[in-house]
Amino acid sequence: MNLNRAIIVGRITRNPEVRTTPNGQSVASFGIATNRFWKGADGQKQEKVEFHNIVAWGKLAEICNQYVTKGQLILIEGRIETRTWETPDGNKKNRTEIVAENMQMGPRTQGSMQRESTQENDLQNNLSQSQSSEEEINIEEIPF
Repeated sequence: MNLNRAIIVGRITRNPEVRTTPNGQSVASFGIATNRFWKGADGQKQEKVEFHNIVAWGKLAEICNQYVTKGQLILIEGRIETRTWETPDGNKKNRTEIVAENMQMGPRTQGSMQRESTQENDLQNNLSQSQSSEEEINIEEIPF
């Protein structure tokens, strides 16, 4: 049995770049950084950061384009693929990517949280204005 599965949790390093293939399918590419901490032989805290190339296709690419932003915490589940191509000057290039099949977004960044709280405040203001324009209900008048 063979298994090619990658699950990473990290922060977005660059906003998604979305392109459309000649047959009309959307493809998004972006980066994620993951880090690992440990104590070295001298007892000092050590850190190593890995950078991952992510590719999402179809509807997932469109969702990434709409909701994913740099700095956001995200979980990506997918498979590892390595592409190989030749440059115009004859050099061979490789790129290892995680092809996203599933995604879960973490907490929003500060900017999007402010936008959401402004929208919530607007909604609450509209509700309170519409409620104040209606008649006030007297609890004693309720028959039960």
